[in-house]
Amino acid sequence: MSEEKKNIDQENDSTEVPVTKAAKKGRKSVASKKKDKTEEKIHDLGVKLEEMNDKYLRLFSEFDNFRKRTQKEKLELFKTASEDVIAALLPVLDDFERAIKSAEENGVEDDYTEGIELIYNKLKTTLNQKGLERMDVMGTEFDTDFHEAITNIPAPTPDMKGKVVDVIENGYLLNDKVIRFARVVVGN
Repeated sequence: MSEEKKNIDQENDSTEVPVTKAAKKGRKSVASKKKDKTEEKIHDLGVKLEEMNDKYLRLFSEFDNFRKRTQKEKLELFKTASEDVIAALLPVLDDFERAIKSAEENGVEDDYTEGIELIYNKLKTTLNQKGLERMDVMGTEFDTDFHEAITNIPAPTPDMKGKVVDVIENGYLLNDKVIRFARVVVGN
């Protein structure tokens, strides 16, 4: 039996199809193609991930900038929200100053003048608490960012050339923003 077994084994071996080099290459090329496709997909997904991450970071920074800008605008709005009301009250402040000056020049009763000064000081203090500042421009260099020249006159002294010689109407700042330019006379 052992001889028969050998013969059967030999027959089985002879029925096996010999694997050629081309077949081996074909198997390898199919496997390498699958591997290449997988690597390509992984690479493509990595590129997409980087793109999405970049888009996310840009969107996040844009939103953060928007949030900061909006917050800054709100703060500015709160600072200058009362600008219209305060600007409307400036002529009243000017009228009080003229009334006090007129009362002093005409010798009006002290009680009357004192009452006007009390009201004027209370109004001025309230407006100052809201951020109103009076510009002190007398004798300063003429600056179009803060002054409006009404006229030019010959300078009383050579050092007053180009400087404010007289103030016709006071200028005011509200939280460092000009709400009324000072109307001035400039020496030339």
